[in-house]
Amino acid sequence: MAKYLLLKHYRGAPAAANDVPMDQWTPEEVTAHVQYMQDFADRLEGTGEFVDGQALSPEGMWVRSDGEGRPPVTDGPFAETKDLIAGWMIIDVDSQQRAVELAGELSAAPGAGGEPIHEWLEVRPFYGEPPTVTE
Repeated sequence: MAKYLLLKHYRGAPAAANDVPMDQWTPEEVTAHVQYMQDFADRLEGTGEFVDGQALSPEGMWVRSDGEGRPPVTDGPFAETKDLIAGWMIIDVDSQQRAVELAGELSAAPGAGGEPIHEWLEVRPFYGEPPTVTE
C-alpha cells in the first residue's frame, strides 16, 4: 500500500469545468457537495483506503523563526500566494493508478447547479519509509 495526498485548491489549480466559487452556491448545493465528500470518505473507510481528510478555512498566515530567543515572524492573516489549499484527503491504496482513479471520482463532486465540478486535484505520493541508519 502507498499513501497519497489529494489536495483541493481554493485557487492556484487550473480552472474547474464548473468554476463557480463556493461562496456563490446555494446552501443546498454546499450541503450536497459536503455530503458527496463524506459519502466518498465513508466508502473508502469501508475498503481500508481512507486515512484522513479535512476541509481548511481560507484564512491563515505564514510563520517562520526569527532566531534564537525571538518570537516567530508572521505574515498574514492571509497567505500572499495564488495557491490556497481548500482541503485534503489522505488515501492508502495499492497503486498510483488507484490514487488517480479515486482523485478523478472525487473531482466529480457536485457544485453550482448540482453539476459536477470536475475540479483539478493535486495528487502527491508520500515518501516511503526513511532509510535505516546502522553503525
